[in-house]
Order: sequence, then structure tokens, then C-alpha cells
Amino acid sequence: MIKIVLADDQALVRAGFRALLDAQPGMTVVAEAADGAQAVRLAAEHEPDVVLMDIRMPGMDGLTATREMPAGPRIIILTTFELDEYVFEALRSGASGFLVKDTEPAELIQAVRVVAGGDALLSPGVTRRLIAEYASRAKEPHHTRDLGLLTDREREVLALVGTGMTNDEIAGELFMSPATAKTHVSRSMMKLHARDRAQLVVIAYESGLVRPGWV
Repeated sequence: MIKIVLADDQALVRAGFRALLDAQPGMTVVAEAADGAQAVRLAAEHEPDVVLMDIRMPGMDGLTATREMPAGPRIIILTTFELDEYVFEALRSGASGFLVKDTEPAELIQAVRVVAGGDALLSPGVTRRLIAEYASRAKEPHHTRDLGLLTDREREVLALVGTGMTNDEIAGELFMSPATAKTHVSRSMMKLHARDRAQLVVIAYESGLVRPGWV
């Protein structure tokens, strides 16, 4: 059973999400929060698999709540606008992806299943577009992770992840098997404490390994 916490300051929005998700086999909404602080408390109490987090809420917003969330739940950011600077910051803070609020019900359900299964919600290409939009405004890279922990091959793979390549594409570029490419990606995630592939793309830009506009 996938346990879900809903965090949105609008009761009607929460009610709609709850009705949709509770009707799905294998899903249950265990708690609702009207602001970020309540979301953090409820996540600690109920230990959900997924938190659906509105980015803009009074008091503690979704960005701060994402940073303060206890380890365990995967976070899907809910936003009105696809290219939102707060979404970029949320991805940096550990969110596994985002959805616009007017997404189709089937897409929301699939997103919860994907994230609960341990995958990033965003395709690397979409993540790259979002990050490039805001990383291009930064004067210098932020050296937030120690890339010295990676082997030379892992750094090569990370750079290609940052450009939006899939494991199959990386395998073709570096003349290795897709399974080997996947292993390098997994080891990089472990060494850099990245929750998923979306965070690897963030790290590739933040570290300066990939620069905005690179293809």
C-alpha cells in the first residue's frame, strides 16, 4: 500500500486529490496538511511513501518543508507553472519531481506510482530544461558535492546524465552496455547522496560539470 500525505492550503484541492487517490487500488491518503510545517509533522508521524507538496503555501511554504522533510518520503511538488524558480530550488532540496496542478488524473496516479517505486518523476531532458533556465543566471557553479569521490568514468557518465541522456544513450556514447551505464549511474547516486536521477542532473549543473547551453 502506497501511503500519501497531501499538503495544500486549499481544502477543496486536497479533497479532490484525496477522492481520486483513495479510489485507486494500493493507495491511501493517510493525512492532509494545510501548510508546510504541518506537512513536516505529519510526515514524521505517519511515515508516508509520497508527499504531494504545494509549492506556495502561507507560513512555511513547500520549498522550506521539502528541505525539512524527514528522510524516507519522496516528494512531488505541485505548482501552477512548469518553469518556476521555486521548483528548481525544490529539486535542489531533494524533491523527486513536479506536476502542474491541472495535470490529468491518470498522470497524477502514474506519478505517485513512479515516485513511490523509487524513480524520478521527471525525464532527464525536462529536468535539464528547468535547471538550465535558472543555472544560467548563476555567476559561478556551486560546489555542493564532492565529485572527487567519483571515478573518471563515473564523472563522464554524470556529465552525460546532466545533458539529458538515457542509460541506453550513454551506453552508445561511451561504448559500454546499458547495464554498465546503469551501474555507473547507481554508484554515482550512492556516492553523491542523490535520491534519484533528477538530483544527479542538478548536481551536474551545480558542480559546473555541465554548463547551461551544453548539448
